[in-house]
Amino acid sequence: MASPSVLRSESVGLQRFGLGFGLGQTPEIRGTVRERLLAEIARRTLPQPSGLPYSGTAEIGAALYAFEDAERAAREAKPPAGQQVAAAAPAAPNGQNPAGQNPMAQPKPANEPALPYRTYRDEVSARVRLALEAETGFGERLVQFWSNHFCIGATKSNMTRIMAGAYEREAIRPHVFGRFEDMLVAAESHPAMLEFLDNRLSIGPSSPAGKRRGRGLNENLAREILELHTLGVSGGYAQVDVTNLARIITGWTVVGREAVLGFPGSFAFNAGLHEPGAPELLGKPYGQPGKEKGLAALTDLARHPATADFIAIKLVRHFVADEPPPALVRELSAVFRKTEGDLAAVSRALVESDAAWSAEPTKIRTPQEFLLAAFRALGRKAEFGQIVGPLNAMGQPFWQPAGPNGYPDGNEAWASPEGIKTRIDVAAGWGRQAAASVPDPRALTDDILGPLLSPETRQAVARADSKPQALALMLLSPEFQRR
Repeated sequence: MASPSVLRSESVGLQRFGLGFGLGQTPEIRGTVRERLLAEIARRTLPQPSGLPYSGTAEIGAALYAFEDAERAAREAKPPAGQQVAAAAPAAPNGQNPAGQNPMAQPKPANEPALPYRTYRDEVSARVRLALEAETGFGERLVQFWSNHFCIGATKSNMTRIMAGAYEREAIRPHVFGRFEDMLVAAESHPAMLEFLDNRLSIGPSSPAGKRRGRGLNENLAREILELHTLGVSGGYAQVDVTNLARIITGWTVVGREAVLGFPGSFAFNAGLHEPGAPELLGKPYGQPGKEKGLAALTDLARHPATADFIAIKLVRHFVADEPPPALVRELSAVFRKTEGDLAAVSRALVESDAAWSAEPTKIRTPQEFLLAAFRALGRKAEFGQIVGPLNAMGQPFWQPAGPNGYPDGNEAWASPEGIKTRIDVAAGWGRQAAASVPDPRALTDDILGPLLSPETRQAVARADSKPQALALMLLSPEFQRR
């Protein structure tokens, strides 16, 4: 049997790399967390969400265009009655709870188009269900990390709303333990990303379409590829590189409802929009034909030393500390460069590093991590109405960051006074809802927190005035909140 010190260390790992201990899990997990994490990496695959109405982007695109066409026809056939529907309140940024908002309530989607909203709802529920079923939650944490790194905004349009879950399933999840280069290409060429960052509007000025229409480049996607997805803001590129990368990826677009270039809503390369020539990126000319030009540029960016450093910093900041230990960053960056972006090797180096395990638990769980860990601890189900209200109140609904830089990954964003107050309200609500199904909160606290449980938290739970209060105190304890 593992010693108490070993069990405590392994439990820290379950918090730091995963989603914490779950109701009904066997205690043996606590003594073998590192081995289980490494085994998950070795499998190199993650399960996909199930029970969804559409299998992929092509089906979703066709359904969306048909839905929009039917809505347009209905509007033209029947003039609007004149009454206005109140818009749903936007999600509060950085853990702020709008005045008077019930953090447990599901926002009313009265102004949401039916099909995009239903699809988003189903995707969120399926995604949460996988996280609740995961043994450690390491793979699901990595999906969260990479989905936020290559983020899109589900609220931009019907297309980003309906494709947000498919984007994560198709561009992120299959590559979490694969090659960074493959994830980069999959993300930048996905219809949801091309819509979110406007590359479908980008036209080479000297392309056939540019000469006819007099329209030009849109640099949004190119800028974020360099600044947020690969090199980082200090990665050594200049404005000319942004402009030239935008030229390189002209023609990367989304198939329209006419389906001229493929399945409606899917990715296509449109030669008529592509800027000819051999523009330079970071001093290197790219003159490959058509789509190959963009693929060659992304390959070089994926293997650039600045990209290795940028990804290493973000990974260590996410899993270990807001101020990433420099030695651990150098270690992960070296593995990234040596393996040409093998994310399984990088993840293995992170999990095998003693520095990653021995660091003090100073990171506060993000709202999504808090919800998933709490649902696992309380044995809750992935019901959308119980997910969307708390996450909106805490400021981190799925796939809805305020901008292309994604949700913040530091304590400052989530541990503000208003953010903590909202967490208290949310935890109190979960305590009330779970009280009837928990015979003894003290026993549950011992079970969930295990070797991490402090005498102070044990005493606070034991002295609580009620079951709901005891459960809320467990969820709000430092041992549960910090990783």
